[in-house]
Amino acid sequence: MRAIWKGAIAFGLVNVPVKVYAATENHDVSLHQVHDKDGGRIRYQRRCEICGEVVEYKDIAKAYDDGEQTVVLTDEDLASLPVEKSREIDVVEFVPSDQVDPILFDRTYYLEPDSKSTKSYVLLRRTLEDTDRTAIVQFSLRQKSRLGALRVRGDVLTLQTLLWEDEVREASFPSLDEKVRISAKELEMSSTLVESFSSDFSPEEFTDDYQVQLKTLIEAKLDKGEALDTEETFGTETEEEGGKVLDLMEALRRSVEKNRDKKSAGSGTKSSGSGTRSSSRTQKDDDDKPADKKPARKAPAKTRKGA
Repeated sequence: MRAIWKGAIAFGLVNVPVKVYAATENHDVSLHQVHDKDGGRIRYQRRCEICGEVVEYKDIAKAYDDGEQTVVLTDEDLASLPVEKSREIDVVEFVPSDQVDPILFDRTYYLEPDSKSTKSYVLLRRTLEDTDRTAIVQFSLRQKSRLGALRVRGDVLTLQTLLWEDEVREASFPSLDEKVRISAKELEMSSTLVESFSSDFSPEEFTDDYQVQLKTLIEAKLDKGEALDTEETFGTETEEEGGKVLDLMEALRRSVEKNRDKKSAGSGTKSSGSGTRSSSRTQKDDDDKPADKKPARKAPAKTRKGA
């Protein structure tokens, strides 16, 4: 791993020099846009709307437009801001860990000690563990002021950037204001269903089905050419219940029975069910984006795990 930032955690008179590393990576197969007729790669050009010239990335600046005027901000302008120059991760407060709503979590980074003595690093880590507290911090990274949570994962301190309070949308749905009557029998059956699915969470048991199937499809196309029937690779699936609308109690009862039958048959394999989900993602910090990887010529025996 390559450190993306160096600084120091500061709380009181204690200073902990650290290196910051991206803790996660994306395992999705990289797909490009091409011309469907000849497979030619489609690329986007940075073209100036005034002179019409294609502009090199090094000649591109950022700007703010208020609707009437445009203010151009150079890299030098942005680097001159006092906050951007700071290399400290300032601890604001220590809060009970269960008070930090997971919806605020954004990106995770590992912190490595960046000094000959790791005593202050270990001291902070042990203190967070013993007190079951999370350190709320503020720092600057990539021309942005950040709010973060300093937590412990194994023997490593992790820094998780937090969304600002005004970045979380309010959930306001009129349908939730409707009065719904839940019977004791329905609640009991629902609890039974939950109990039948109860387990300890082991992330390594889950696979990204969509990526597995996508890699299989790519390998099949490489081996057989374009005249490939997708059913030949994946087969067909029969849809159960045919869209029949079930009563809530009946649905709960069938779910309990189905899961019980699966367990009795010894089928304990878990699946992410992501085959019905899109693999697209919002592009964030470019420096954290891994390089494009070509699919292996040989179909994978098992799913590659994400961090």
